[in-house]
Amino acid sequence: MGYKVSLVLRIIGISRSTYYPNLKRQPKPRIFAGGRPKSHYTFTSDNKVVSNEQVKEWLCELITAEGFAYGYLKLTHCLRRKFHLIINKKKVYRLCKELDILRPQRKIKRKHPRRLARNRVITASNQLWEADLKYGYIAGEDRFFFIMPIIDVFDRCIVAYHIGLSCEAKDARVMSLPAMPKRMQRLSTSSTFTTKPGFIQQLNTYHRWNAINC
Repeated sequence: MGYKVSLVLRIIGISRSTYYPNLKRQPKPRIFAGGRPKSHYTFTSDNKVVSNEQVKEWLCELITAEGFAYGYLKLTHCLRRKFHLIINKKKVYRLCKELDILRPQRKIKRKHPRRLARNRVITASNQLWEADLKYGYIAGEDRFFFIMPIIDVFDRCIVAYHIGLSCEAKDARVMSLPAMPKRMQRLSTSSTFTTKPGFIQQLNTYHRWNAINC
């Protein structure tokens, strides 16, 4: 058997008038409202009240006519333009969901597969070059200039660079060709760089080079 309630209350310093009413008080269940209550009407641009049932009828009329392939966003614009409703796209989505006329969600197909960049282990110079294109604004002449350097990834040296008012494929060719003999030796059997045959023929570049470790 436990201790008397009066003894326990006297020890902890709580009066009986506080203890017994709390036994009879039932906790109220907490109801989550979930946001604003749903509205059952919609206003037009001239302050007329339109019921949701009327809006649903207009939605059904739209999807049976020119809006058969429309989603809820385009249906929202149609309601605003044709019936002059002041209505939110979220409400149109809810009404379309109640009518079960929502279009199936399209799946976005990527044109190119996502691939991670190749991690290269660079152990010497001339194994990997990188180029970057930057541009700046000429305030007095109201035009842009371009700068494209080529940097060696291993020794961080600027192999070559181009500065001009344009930066095209021919400019990259003119920039890179003088840099190759300085840091590479010519071979007739192997090729260091690979590119599309059509592109390399357009540039009229047929020499083959092999890297020299600096």
